[in-house]
Amino acid sequence: MLIEVKGVQFVNKGAELMLHAVLQQLQRHWPNAQLVLAPNPNSPYAARARLAALQRVPLRKGRIDLNRFSRFIPKPLRRWLRDNLGLVFAADIDVVLDASGFAYGDQWPQANSAFLSAELHHFAAMGKPYILLPQALGPFGRAAERQQLKQALPLAALICAREESSLQHVRDLTGDINQLVRFGDFTNLVQGVIPACYSEGQRKVLIIPNANMVSARNQRSEWQPHYLPLLHSAVKVIRQLGLEPALLNHEGDADGAICQSVQQSDSSIEIINEADPLKVKGIIGASKAVICSRFHGCVSALSQGVPCLGTSWSHKYERLFDEYGQSEALLSADITSEQLLQKLQWAINNIDNQQLAEKRAALKLQSEQLWQQVEAVINQKLNI
Repeated sequence: MLIEVKGVQFVNKGAELMLHAVLQQLQRHWPNAQLVLAPNPNSPYAARARLAALQRVPLRKGRIDLNRFSRFIPKPLRRWLRDNLGLVFAADIDVVLDASGFAYGDQWPQANSAFLSAELHHFAAMGKPYILLPQALGPFGRAAERQQLKQALPLAALICAREESSLQHVRDLTGDINQLVRFGDFTNLVQGVIPACYSEGQRKVLIIPNANMVSARNQRSEWQPHYLPLLHSAVKVIRQLGLEPALLNHEGDADGAICQSVQQSDSSIEIINEADPLKVKGIIGASKAVICSRFHGCVSALSQGVPCLGTSWSHKYERLFDEYGQSEALLSADITSEQLLQKLQWAINNIDNQQLAEKRAALKLQSEQLWQQVEAVINQKLNI
């Protein structure tokens, strides 16, 4: 069985963590399956090869999508390309697990949803399951996009909205369909690895920036003038509490530039650039607290019981903190230094809250149930 994992990459540590989460479940549920990954600028060949992944041949450029014609390539030729060069086509793939995280909706190019719609039609025509793993979806305000998805989404074998807002955005298009369900982020099942070089973590408070907070994708304009000052203020507040600030780059050059900007005001601040997402999660889990603007950085902290203050540029953050019972830990753009100090002290003091521990356990159980349902859908669709 060939299983394509879509929407993952090796620069954004959250996306790569989702890939590892899926790989762990593939080994558990379908140990003989072969992994398929498509090339993209943040998913280079060498990284895919380390996972022994077959490469899906890209037959799409801009609006031109030839994937649906791949079934007309003779099977002997496709088999030779797979066995000798590791190349496969859409027609060879048995299951697609879409782990895009957040890629479909008004804050993203409409081309994303157009390609998703084409894929859904194509795989449904071949009788093969396309499953959207838990992710943020919508809102869908563009008329053409709404029309495309209204027709295409019901063709999915399973649509897992990550929270209530996403569930409602999809329901507004499709109505109540059986394959639309809600499951939270599933990376909470992944165990982090603490690198030997990360010492005295219990004295450190991580600051994890997100360039999207000051990009055009953030429709909350109040953050534009306040975000960088908030990060600078966080450094001072952490030191006031007798703790050590450290900057963690969770994704690439854009976040790295923000880290360097904050470091310019205090050259003693360490910038952590860790390539391994399992170690990133381990570093977060071993820290005293986190002030975080990256979704999966927040998940890694909240799911491990690490005090976490967050910022938001999308509904997915509000719903995440709601799920973990910590909606008050989201920061507003106009928060003062004194209020930030109080919030951080409150979060640290609240670490042993039994109700929060029970919510973490319940969400991990929910992730186990997700994979049971995914397995059941795949087995039923493929008559396994």
